[in-house]
Amino acid sequence: MHMVDTGFSSFDTMVDKANRLLKDIEEAFGWPKERRKQSYAALRAVLHPLRDRLPVETAVQFGAQMPTLIRGIYYDGWKPADSPVKMSNEEFFARVRSEFPYAVQGGTDQLVRTVLKTLALHVSAGEWEHLKSRVPNSFAALLP
Repeated sequence: MHMVDTGFSSFDTMVDKANRLLKDIEEAFGWPKERRKQSYAALRAVLHPLRDRLPVETAVQFGAQMPTLIRGIYYDGWKPADSPVKMSNEEFFARVRSEFPYAVQGGTDQLVRTVLKTLALHVSAGEWEHLKSRVPNSFAALLP
């Protein structure tokens, strides 16, 4: 994997961790690196409704587990006073669809499951289990 060299090791590490997560999404779909915009869009489209669906404290704990640059994407535009947003799984999928402008094999369901599975690899197992325990069972069933 190509390592970034910003001249500041902490920044290099942040970029490399973010790129790793995006690369993991690409590999799960079999997308080439040239589709990085698509993997970024997929991550963002799933992160925002996930964050909005969580109780504020859980959303913050989950956000703290993410690589720094991904955390910025996660919190972008968040209004904690409006959280949690009650939404059915169908409403969750509709929101992801509205935020993801690409067609993907397997549709929105596959997109959501793949991104969530990838995210689970980048946070601690304990935090992932905590996340699952803080959402309705119908939604927890989507989480790997």
